[in-house]
Amino acid sequence: MANFFTSWPVIRQLGRQDAAGLGDTALSERSRTLRPRIEGARAVPSVCPYCGVGCGQLVYVKDGRIVDIEGDPGSPISRGCLCPKGSATFQLVTGAHRLQTVLYRRPYARHWETLPLDEAMDMVAARVKATRDATWEETNQKGHPLRRTLGMAHLGGATLDNEENYLIKKLFTALGMVQIENQARI
Repeated sequence: MANFFTSWPVIRQLGRQDAAGLGDTALSERSRTLRPRIEGARAVPSVCPYCGVGCGQLVYVKDGRIVDIEGDPGSPISRGCLCPKGSATFQLVTGAHRLQTVLYRRPYARHWETLPLDEAMDMVAARVKATRDATWEETNQKGHPLRRTLGMAHLGGATLDNEENYLIKKLFTALGMVQIENQARI
């Protein structure tokens, strides 16, 4: 019976005068065998996807799977800190609630259906081409060249970097779009 009571952490703490429980007296058999989740994982630097601040993140990858996402202490912007949304990035990419299929609701339909990604991408490409063809303006009324479409526009996200914005601008300009904007704040 004495062994039963000495297995209680509080009894060990009192017996060894470790009232704060900062030593090994507070450990249980289970806690002695626990290992950090990121042990053996490699850290991949990344940027938080939520806003334009661009907080640095470390994405820990082990056996091809993300095992943790933390703030990057080496980031000059966030110095290892993340807001509540940034701290929840791990759930964003690994949560069971995350959809991993393309959902499509046909016109006038009441229910969503799943589509293969290739089919959905083909549908988007066909609609972009159809809109461009239907709204293309080669010249104005005086015969001056326009070579544009006003039937489409693009608003980029706040977390896009300069290189991504450059490529987007090139792509959409090549399609003849003139209304191209982004909400970059840094």
